Amino acid sequence: MKILVIGGAGYIGSHVVRELLDRGHGVTVFDNLSSGLRGNLYPDAAFVHGDIMDYVSLARAGAEGFDALVHLAAFKAAGESMVRPEKYSLNNISGTMNILNAASNGGIKYIVFSSSAAVYGEPRYLPVDEKHPQNPANYYGFTKLEIERFLGWYEKLRGIRYASLRYFNAAGYDVKGRMKGKELNPANLIPVVMEAAAGIREELQIFGNDYDTPDGTCIRDYIHVNDLAIAHAMALDYIGREGKSLTLNLGTGKGTSVLELVETARRVTGKPIPARICGRRVGDPAKLTASSDLARETLGWEARYSDMETLIRTSWEIYK
Repeated sequence: MKILVIGGAGYIGSHVVRELLDRGHGVTVFDNLSSGLRGNLYPDAAFVHGDIMDYVSLARAGAEGFDALVHLAAFKAAGESMVRPEKYSLNNISGTMNILNAASNGGIKYIVFSSSAAVYGEPRYLPVDEKHPQNPANYYGFTKLEIERFLGWYEKLRGIRYASLRYFNAAGYDVKGRMKGKELNPANLIPVVMEAAAGIREELQIFGNDYDTPDGTCIRDYIHVNDLAIAHAMALDYIGREGKSLTLNLGTGKGTSVLELVETARRVTGKPIPARICGRRVGDPAKLTASSDLARETLGWEARYSDMETLIRTSWEIYK
């Protein structure tokens, strides 16, 4: 296929692009480089420097005869979305409408969308599956859920088939060491732990140790970015082959606590990683794990690289 990857210079996007290229697809990256890096661009992929808020440049790119596009250009900081909703409305909602309109006008038949587990909100049961009620606890999650609804309407009205992939906690770096650019302004736990190990941060803050978990710290489901990239490619193959849209969770079904993660990081890096217990953050559930049974049944996908050792080791290769 000929594929337009919007946000393809970013952390997850660059891994997705590499996977698509490895599978023989023709790839063009469309990115404004606000959080993506030129160092994440590959010589075997074309590049268009553009912004999804600029409909003219987006439509021009979309008119180049692409079969499919991958949308990875949404802002993703949950906390920021609660204090700067206007920013998330413009980029995530208005920007996505530009993408959908450009895809429709350009005759693009397939879309893979980077969604989020944030669409579910506070878990009512674990592991969370695709039938779980959708009640976002932050504005970021709301925008992701609205985008999924827009995709549903463009399927009905324009026949565009889509795959909406709901990630849990993306982490790690390419297991073959081909990506070297660090994620800009990371907010997730593993890169923050890596910064503490590398001396970029003086210490790690652990938000709460009195949760109803074995060691008192929050438990989360971590998924390696290579596993995510493989799922994108497999989902694209599926909707192209079957002509059916799908919505899938991407996780491992296994949880790791904050303290377990930190202890693994200390062992793998050989660094002390000073940590301080702080108060809980508002809205943090004690446990959050995903059921990926549907992804396994539909795509034959399983997480291959998402053990904590690999997640930490591949991250440390970048940060050390």
